[in-house]
Amino acid sequence: MKAIKKIILIAVLFVLIIVGASGIVITNENEYSLVRQFGRIDHVVEEAGISFKIPFIQTVDTLPKTTLLYDLRESNVITSDKKTMISDSYILWEITDPVKFAQTLNCSITNAETRLDNAVYNSTKNVISSITQEEVITGRNGELSATIVKNIGNTLDQYGIRLLAFEIKQLDLPGDNKASVYERMISERDNIAATYTAEGSSEAQKIKNSTDMQVTVLLSEAAKDAEILIAEGEAEYMRILSEAYSDPDKQEFYNFVRSLDALKVSMTGEDKTVFLSPDSPIARIFYGQ
Repeated sequence: MKAIKKIILIAVLFVLIIVGASGIVITNENEYSLVRQFGRIDHVVEEAGISFKIPFIQTVDTLPKTTLLYDLRESNVITSDKKTMISDSYILWEITDPVKFAQTLNCSITNAETRLDNAVYNSTKNVISSITQEEVITGRNGELSATIVKNIGNTLDQYGIRLLAFEIKQLDLPGDNKASVYERMISERDNIAATYTAEGSSEAQKIKNSTDMQVTVLLSEAAKDAEILIAEGEAEYMRILSEAYSDPDKQEFYNFVRSLDALKVSMTGEDKTVFLSPDSPIARIFYGQ
């Protein structure tokens, strides 16, 4: 009898442990715990720790409470000038309302990613379709991403989720279009460069012509000033000569110097012999006459 009682006691304790364990809800820091009763959500546990539920009547679903990454599939978008481009992007998102999430998406992360994919694709398609291919290529992805997020608005609130960030990894051309588009862009840039070069050459020529004219004017003014100085020098020279001739003493010395200069000029070549007549002004210097 004692053995039977012992077995029954152990069985009761085992059942109590199982019942007690089934009534414990452990919620981690990075998740929500949704407590359901007969399939309907009874309450949500958002704080980390241990809570309790009714054993065997209530069940628990968990949802992530962290930031989630979803890498969108590559998709084709068409620009306003009817050119096809390939968009490759990713998003960061989170669950903000676990009850709405459970009711609309059946607690499925895959369903949520499908809704996000559709919303982002439609917004990307609408934004890209309003600009040309060249504007897409030369534009800044940051501004484009912000416009796409703004275009989505609050449409995801109905699912209890929020789009935190959208980034374009690559917005490229189809392989068969790349070469022709890049060649056209290179040609356009070459034309722009040629225009700038021509304008620069024209401006350089204008500057050169202006400089040449200024140099000509300066040289002309310098020549005029030089002529004036020469004329003034000659006038001063003639004045000095006039004074020299007006004074008998100075006139004699001047004649002496001029005679020596004339003699010096006449003695050219290797033969330094000079024949002078006695009445020559130069001879008079040596005769003391």
